[in-house]
Amino acid sequence: MAGSAPKVMMAGPETASVSAGVLAAATVSLVTLSIATFELSMADWPSGFVLMVILPLAALLFFACGLWSATQLLRVRKDGVRFAIPFLICALTLLALVYAPLQQIYLQRDFWARHADRERIVARVENGELIPNVDDNKNLIALGEREPYVSAGGNDIVIDDRDDGVYVLFLTSHGLRHYFSGFLRVPPGGDPKKFFEFSDKPPSRLVPYDKDWYFVAN
Repeated sequence: MAGSAPKVMMAGPETASVSAGVLAAATVSLVTLSIATFELSMADWPSGFVLMVILPLAALLFFACGLWSATQLLRVRKDGVRFAIPFLICALTLLALVYAPLQQIYLQRDFWARHADRERIVARVENGELIPNVDDNKNLIALGEREPYVSAGGNDIVIDDRDDGVYVLFLTSHGLRHYFSGFLRVPPGGDPKKFFEFSDKPPSRLVPYDKDWYFVAN
């Protein structure tokens, strides 16, 4: 008697639906986390495009994904707990956005990865090799493409030559209404609040990073 033919197990529509949902939630969450982490690296992009297009679209997409994943919880009782996975992914992503220091991690990496190049630039500013070279701004040095990339906004640095030494600002972001943030190198014993950009208003953020180095924002 001939043996019976083996049965071929095919993935049902429910399994395919769960897999697609998990993939969609994971993709949206990864994109959202990437934008939240590397938002500062977009400083060379037009600030209006980032603030009014990319960030709102990313927020809307994540909100829609979270709302859709919440509707999948209604299927848990009938079709199994696997339909809760997309919601769990979105919930964990939201917790990471709220509580994880994503931008701080990026800033730490940026600071140490470019620290040696920035120190060399500072030394060249201090010995007079690099001087302001932008006609309409006496505090701006355009390093250009020939120098290592050390500052957002076209690789320009901002200097303030004072009695106690030279203050050098390496930008990490710049935006609307003259908003900026960056790593400020002060002369030994210098006070970052003396930087000319803070003459009218003290920095909104002032975080020590290393000896004579601070992260500042106005």
